[in-house]
Amino acid sequence: MPLPSANLLVLVGKDFACIKIAGRANFSSSPDFKTLLQELAQKGYRHFMLDLAECVLMDSTFLGVLAGFGMKLNPDGEKGIELYNLNARVGELLENLGALHLFRVVNEPLELPGVVKACTPEASQPTHEEITRTSLQAHQTLMEVNPENVARFKDVTQFLAEDLKCIEKRK
Repeated sequence: MPLPSANLLVLVGKDFACIKIAGRANFSSSPDFKTLLQELAQKGYRHFMLDLAECVLMDSTFLGVLAGFGMKLNPDGEKGIELYNLNARVGELLENLGALHLFRVVNEPLELPGVVKACTPEASQPTHEEITRTSLQAHQTLMEVNPENVARFKDVTQFLAEDLKCIEKRK
């Protein structure tokens, strides 16, 4: 039986956002994750704490969304995203894809500073087009982060780009 997509739970404080990612962080949950990150950034949050204790795995699309946000948030090299309770599997993927340097890995219990309030986003039902577009952008980001990823994702990005063209033609 396949595992369900990731659940995203959010707590916000005065100057930080904490996102708990539980389950499988994959391509189907990536559009919601991307939207959530963009909305929080638009509200002025620049310090993000990701609790990954219950995150079973992350696929390349989700990792690409995360890496893209890490690049945008930290253009000067300052790491505004902290990864808590990072399991070995996800850590290896981030390292192998050349994206681990974008984050601060914290190997201690997550303690939230100050007062927080729940801000749990509504899960949407992303369209095939939204999933395809997000996946294409995520893989392009991974190729930008690490040139070695070009060989890994060249065929995937080509397929996704062609699929997106077909979707757009049908409109």
